[in-house]
Amino acid sequence: MLKIGDRALEFRLRGGDGRDVSLADFVGKKVVLYFYPKANTPG
Repeated sequence: MLKIGDRALEFRLRGGDGRDVSLADFVGKKVVLYFYPKANTPG
C-alpha cells in the first residue's frame, strides 16, 4: 500500500480525450493520485 510521500510506479493510461497519458508526462510537477472504490460497493 502506498503511503503519503511514496513514489508511484510508472504507468500509462488513456485519457478522456483518447490520448495516452503517462506519469512521466508530469516530471517536475506535483501530481495528486486519487483512488476510489468501485461505485456501489461498501468501503
